[in-house]
Amino acid sequence: MERILIIDDNSDICLLLERFLSKQGYKTASALKGEDGLTLLRKDAYGLVICDFKLPDIDGLEMLRRIKVLNPATAVIIITGYSDVRVAVQAVKYGAFDYVTKPLYPDEILYTIKSAFERRAQMMAQPVAPAASSASPAATPASKAVGRPAKTATLAPNGKRFIFGKSKSAEQLQKHIELIAPTNMSVIITGETGTGKEFVANAIHLRSKRADKPFVAIDCGALSKELAGSELFGHTKGAFTGALNDKAGSFEFANGGTLFLDEIGNLSYDNQIKLLRVLQERKIRRIGSNQDISVDVRIICATNEDLRDAVRQGRFREDIFHRLDEFRIELTPLRERRSDIMIFADHFLELANNQLEKDVKGFEDDAREKLKDYYWHGNLRELQNVIKRAVLLTQGDYVLVEALPHEIVHPTYLAPEEPIMQTSQVMDTLRPGTAVITQPASNLKSVSENAERAAILKVLEKTGYNKTKAAEVLNIDRKTLYNKLKAYDIHL
Repeated sequence: MERILIIDDNSDICLLLERFLSKQGYKTASALKGEDGLTLLRKDAYGLVICDFKLPDIDGLEMLRRIKVLNPATAVIIITGYSDVRVAVQAVKYGAFDYVTKPLYPDEILYTIKSAFERRAQMMAQPVAPAASSASPAATPASKAVGRPAKTATLAPNGKRFIFGKSKSAEQLQKHIELIAPTNMSVIITGETGTGKEFVANAIHLRSKRADKPFVAIDCGALSKELAGSELFGHTKGAFTGALNDKAGSFEFANGGTLFLDEIGNLSYDNQIKLLRVLQERKIRRIGSNQDISVDVRIICATNEDLRDAVRQGRFREDIFHRLDEFRIELTPLRERRSDIMIFADHFLELANNQLEKDVKGFEDDAREKLKDYYWHGNLRELQNVIKRAVLLTQGDYVLVEALPHEIVHPTYLAPEEPIMQTSQVMDTLRPGTAVITQPASNLKSVSENAERAAILKVLEKTGYNKTKAAEVLNIDRKTLYNKLKAYDIHL
């Protein structure tokens, strides 16, 4: 009988879930606080934990990290009352199987639980041998391949798999992962937003000698200066306002394993100095403490900016850069690896079918051609969103052109060699050659809107999809940019 632990400060939710899941044949237990839940986890083994994101003593991400430290094989589903995509992204980054929003629906929660147990069973029944092939982004249910499959997928400790294409850049990526993974060298992964830097980091961890230890991912771009120090190094009770308890940092959680620092260029100067000390001495010190803690952590970091430029501009310490830059992996944009587009599209189709409980078999020929011809500004992330939406809209066996977004069916291209235009320039005049509108516009307003959308996409691409920088280049504020992204259905 599978065991499920429910952690939620709402006693009614705990009671209802326990009753419902008991009727479904699961053995359950519950706790109203995070610490109480962790105590239960230390006493007994649970295959799945359903944990509220907002607990009175510990937040959901902290709970997720602690659960994975106690037992990496335990699947975790996060419950949140806040329909916030950032919660979902963070939870998945820290290793959650999935997340559900309140109010809870029996069919949804039961389907998610069954999927989590199925993936966990696949992971435990089919361990990957050290020689298993690695790959680039995108996660789906576990691969059936064991050992060294013929270029299909690699199973990760969390039951996800990494797929890769057949292009030369994909083959080179695989060789680089195979080469660097068994070492303890630090790695910098570069590439545009959406190219799958975290998944490559996870693939390196999977192939390393640390594969049975934690893989902890931190988005440095989402952390403030104050929060970054606490998140990375931990803090003691009373170290600052709001520090109600001692807290271990990500370095401690990742001890023995791998720490992935995404958007590392956003770390403040003070935290860069602390990071340098860790790299040099392999010791950390919690904020507010005088005691050193030894850690053994492999660092993999990622950025969509040129850190060498940041060093020259004085925004990033040169000594840290050279310590991190022991090996570099550069991810190629999807538009430059056309032969891989449909491999990933088919992969995302399978994933969308599982998530949406559909059985779409493939793509109609015209739809395949449209997907292969599109520029893919947002790379794999954009492709996955497009495929999921198309599967949702498809009523038959195959995805038709009509199920694809307008910008893919009737693309508006901005020539790569053209200089970035200010929004005011776009609105004042439509430069010849700047935009190619494949479908005649019905009026001047639609011409201007198409040109403005194309200019926004181009600026986002040039700035590495950094919205703050893009807003500055376009001479508009961030709120206006977000409104335009929503109006033009641009998903990043």
